[in-house]
Amino acid sequence: MVLETFILLTIICGFFGIILKHNLLMKTISMDIMSTGIITFFVLVASRNGLFTPILTEKTVNYADPVPQAVILTAIVIGFSTQALMLVAIMKLAKNNPTLETKEIEKNNS
Repeated sequence: MVLETFILLTIICGFFGIILKHNLLMKTISMDIMSTGIITFFVLVASRNGLFTPILTEKTVNYADPVPQAVILTAIVIGFSTQALMLVAIMKLAKNNPTLETKEIEKNNS
């Protein structure tokens, strides 16, 4: 129960960081924090069904499903590439604007 609470707090902190922060770099970090919490939640849910890895043995035990593991690995790679793309876009914006604050960028571009 405590682990679920910490995971939920991580997701909420990342969500409010995206909404409340005005710096683009802080928004990117908040998005990464939120995605880390979501991935951790899926890992927690997937690990409850089985405790053993699916390896051939003579014993009959509950195995962990390998499909959620593959989906989570894909989500990690997509999250990393999205974050890298956002950082490149922020670097491009930083060349033209003296600040990374969203209100200042909107004011300069309008």
